[in-house]
Order: sequence, then C-alpha cells, then structure tokens
Amino acid sequence: MKVDREQVTAWRMRRQYLDPRTGGSAGEIVSRLAGVQAQVWSAAELAVALRQSTPDPTGVDQAVTDRTLLKTWAVRGTLHLLRPAEAGAYLSLMADLGTWLKPSWQKASGVSPEQIDALTDEVSGILDGGAALTRDELVTRLVADQRFRSMEERLRSGWGSVLKPLAWRGVLCHGPSRGNKVTFVKPASRFADWKGVPAPEEAAPVVIASYLGAHGPATPEVFDRWLCLNSTSKPKLRRWFEGMGDRLTEVEFEGRKALILTEHAEELATTTPSEGVRLLGGFDQYVLGPGTKDELLLAPRHRTLVSRQSGWISPTVVVDGRIVGVWETTGQDLVVTPFPDSAALPLKALEKEAAHLAHASGTGPLTVRIA
Repeated sequence: MKVDREQVTAWRMRRQYLDPRTGGSAGEIVSRLAGVQAQVWSAAELAVALRQSTPDPTGVDQAVTDRTLLKTWAVRGTLHLLRPAEAGAYLSLMADLGTWLKPSWQKASGVSPEQIDALTDEVSGILDGGAALTRDELVTRLVADQRFRSMEERLRSGWGSVLKPLAWRGVLCHGPSRGNKVTFVKPASRFADWKGVPAPEEAAPVVIASYLGAHGPATPEVFDRWLCLNSTSKPKLRRWFEGMGDRLTEVEFEGRKALILTEHAEELATTTPSEGVRLLGGFDQYVLGPGTKDELLLAPRHRTLVSRQSGWISPTVVVDGRIVGVWETTGQDLVVTPFPDSAALPLKALEKEAAHLAHASGTGPLTVRIA
C-alpha cells in the first residue's frame, strides 16, 4: 500500500488528538499516545491539555489523584504517565531487557543482580498494604537491614537507577507527592485496575499495537528506539513483529517501507493532508514517538534546534504536520523562531494557537513575537 508523506503526518495528527482535538479525559489521551513522558511534569500536563478542545490544565494532576493515571519509570528508562491497567505491558518489555544483569550496569551502580532480587522482595513487602513512603523513609527502612547498607548512597540518588528495575518488575511506582517530596507505592496496593506485569511474549503485541496506533507507520527498529534506544535483541524484536501476523500491513511512503495496524490501513489510505499550525510543548509525544531522526517529521539540518544538549527536546511549531520552528515564552511574550529556510508563518494562526496554549498552560494572554 502506497501513501504519501502528507497522509502519514495527517494521520498521526488525527490519531494523537492534534487535528482535530478531543473532548476526552487525560486518561484517554495518555492511553492513545502510548504513554506521556513525565520527566518534566509541566511538559506532561501541557502535552495532555493542548490536545483537549477545552483545555483542563489540572486534568493530569486530578487523574493521578483519582488513580486513573500512574507515574513510573517506563520506556527508555524515563518517567511516564500510563493507565494502571495498561502499564504492566510496558514494564514487562523493560524488565525483559535485564539491564541490571549487564556487567556495565553492575560496574556503574556497584549493585549485583542478587541484590536487585533481594531489594525487589524487600520493597514489595515494605510497600504492601498501601504504604506511601518518601525516598528517605523507604531508604531508611531498607538500610536498617545490613544487606542494603552498602547501597545507601545509590538508593538515595535522585536518578533512581537502582529503583528502576523494581519499577519494571511492578513492585514500585510513584505515589502522591508529599509537598515537594516524591513518594513510592506498590501498584497492586494502590490501583484497583492494576493487572500485574505479564510475560514479555504476551506484552509485546499489546505495546506494539499501542505504539503503531499513534505513531505508525513505523519499522521494528523505530519502535525499538522509542522503547529502549534499540536495546532489544534483533531476533527477539523480529519474533515479536512476525508474531503479529496479519494484524500488520506494510506501507510504502517516501521510498521507505513500514508497518501499520491492518485495522487502520484503510483510514490511512483515505486520510487527506492536514493544514494548519500547532504549537507543541517540550518533550511532546508527537516528536518523541518517531524520534527527531525521523526525516518525515524534521529536516536533519534542523535536528539540533529541537534535540538539545542533555536530552532536552524543545517546544516546537508544527505546520501541516512537519516541524518548522521552535518557541519559548518570555514573560507574556510567545517568541517563535522559524527555521531559516521555512516559509513565512501565518501570524493569525499563531495567535489563535497562542490563545489555546495560554489556556492549556493556565497562564495569562500571550503576545506572539516572531524572532
């Protein structure tokens, strides 16, 4: 099946509630996007609110309070929002990587696989029954046991590298904040619709379908980059996709071949190009899904303007599904910086988007200024 670039970007925009926007809840949006990165909390809030026809800046916070969204370390080892009933599949594929079994990880962390096993059992028991403990409270409980005293410094690290394997095994996730302090809870004790962590072979088709349903068409390699920065073994990745059978359809566009869910093939084939402007926040899933190496989304010569140092992803200006610039706010000014070779941006459309952005972020009116 052959389609063109404009159809692919328009289909992704539609599937991701960017054009048109949705009246759906934060949970519905997070589910459709195959999770929302929450390493920067304000970026996660904005990613959801921007997709709502009537933005609710408090929607993500309320969903976490209502326990309809769960925050944990998931794909790429970064914090994500997921629906509790769906989270286990993503965690299963991360756990299946066995990151803590690799000599390089053990050398960097100073923690052995046997210690991770012991931590898993101990933390599961400590958090069982619904306890929500701050990092300090949890670590204090752990290091009272001499088995874990040598790990105290690494356990207290804000990077959470030693706690991530426990999250992927499903015994720990983020709980309600206590002031400015993170707490940890056990998913099974906090979320009524938590379904546990399934076997990888059961989880793989669930996650692949979720990803392709928002970010397709895509190759297995692009999926794996999104999932874990291409850490899955090639034979296993190939087996996962081959196991999907006729649930997948091959698509050709821009001289490349990729896969989409068969149930979406006709919709993609009949999609008309998207026309219009969208302002997306930093770390938005529209960008993270295919990645900034996707030339369909972003010209390679502009990649460094979007993918910045230390893994920072800039807020972007999207025109007809393609990134054509970046933006930032300075006081009440919305400063738009088009890429040097991009066409002139329509000021009225930018002003309309700026009003939506202001509503979604809960700020006052924004004045558009083109740099």
